[in-house]
Amino acid sequence: MATGFYSHADCLQHEMGQWHPECPARLQAIEDQLIASRIGELIERESAPLADEAALLRVHTKAHVDYLRARSPQSGYAEIDPDTSMNPHTWTAALRAAGAAVAATDAVIEGRYDNAFCSVRPPGHHAEPARAMGFCFFNNVAIAARHALEVHKLERVAIIDFDVHHGNGTEAAFSNDARVLMCSIFQHPFYPFTGADNQAPNMCNVPIAARSKGMVVREAIDMIWLPRLDAFKPQMLFVSAGFDAHREDDLGNMALVEDDYAWITQQIRLVADKYAKGRIVSCLEGGYNLSALGRSVVAHVRALADI
Repeated sequence: MATGFYSHADCLQHEMGQWHPECPARLQAIEDQLIASRIGELIERESAPLADEAALLRVHTKAHVDYLRARSPQSGYAEIDPDTSMNPHTWTAALRAAGAAVAATDAVIEGRYDNAFCSVRPPGHHAEPARAMGFCFFNNVAIAARHALEVHKLERVAIIDFDVHHGNGTEAAFSNDARVLMCSIFQHPFYPFTGADNQAPNMCNVPIAARSKGMVVREAIDMIWLPRLDAFKPQMLFVSAGFDAHREDDLGNMALVEDDYAWITQQIRLVADKYAKGRIVSCLEGGYNLSALGRSVVAHVRALADI
């Protein structure tokens, strides 16, 4: 099974201050673990292109795109919200992150890869159509999913989100869109305090209590996600792959381990093999303990590549 691995050095240039957990070292930690595990030799590396404005506008308002472009500073930082800011390289990094997701979607649909992982930052799933927030500027997975629907004319896609935080931006982009089924697990109550109530019919959000271990999450996926995915029969799956529900990650308070991420990915792959010709595009979201992040991504990519 051929797995594409999309990244770009520009994604290392975005940073929001030395104190900030969403830091360039996250991608370096992933690279270190890929080398240590030796699976880096078994995946196909691709350089992420810049997303064009047309791709962004399939999800985001023009006012939002123009606002971020205008806010991009010549030096220092431009604050977007109390924990989200831009440096002079953020705009380009955000275009690379979204561009990776779009390019991976093209490659998987065209059959060059069975699936792909985008090792990119900034992350995306909190970015709403008209608002950047929660470390996120453009919603990479939403942009990729909309590209599959509107450019490649797929009729049904599923979005899987296992970050410790609810993907409020993705839900805002696709709520009540019958072409999209979003399945998510997230710690609740927790930032951004959305997802548990008033779900649209195409949302399958499963709030999980703090301190929950992997068996709780596996049972929820087995009993709630998988029947919905079987009924929906997606033609492609997109993954918001956040690893901050790991027991070593201080930004969440859940207790998943690498084996849980491998199991979740295997379930996603089984659905993709059954209904979607194996087509999966996964994009990095959270994960802030550097060692746990690197190990978890290796487990995820191993399961994607079936190695």
